[in-house]
Amino acid sequence: MGFSVVMTIAIFAAAKPSIGYAQEGVSFFMERLRPFGKVELRYVKDGSSKDVSARLLAASEGWLRIAMDERGECWTTRVFERKVRDWQLHSVKKAAFLIGAADGHTEELRRECAHVLSLSAMTMQHELALVVLLEQIYRVQTLLAGSPYHRD
Repeated sequence: MGFSVVMTIAIFAAAKPSIGYAQEGVSFFMERLRPFGKVELRYVKDGSSKDVSARLLAASEGWLRIAMDERGECWTTRVFERKVRDWQLHSVKKAAFLIGAADGHTEELRRECAHVLSLSAMTMQHELALVVLLEQIYRVQTLLAGSPYHRD
């Protein structure tokens, strides 16, 4: 059983992807995530870092917030899986991953988040970050469902 059966996972992102590879990647992983339950993708209007951060905070009110930011912690896939299991054990019903505009998040948004997570120490284009995050959510879903992990 995947974590989204018990918990809704949402990605709140600034603007829909406009680059072809990102559009294809989003469609691919959203389709692969469908059997696991409730994974949502929500978009807010793009704009300045300040404006987008405010919109992301408003949209994710009441959710466990995880800011996607290159200054954050770098989790392995297994650490990510353990975090999700821990959220489940603590009855977290809604977890939101926040992807900001090109200029990133404000300090206020980072302070309002339970976690600040980096997908890489390198700066990553936000549309690529969305695809990578979806892939990792899919991978965690399969691990929680009992699939073997080739890295173990």
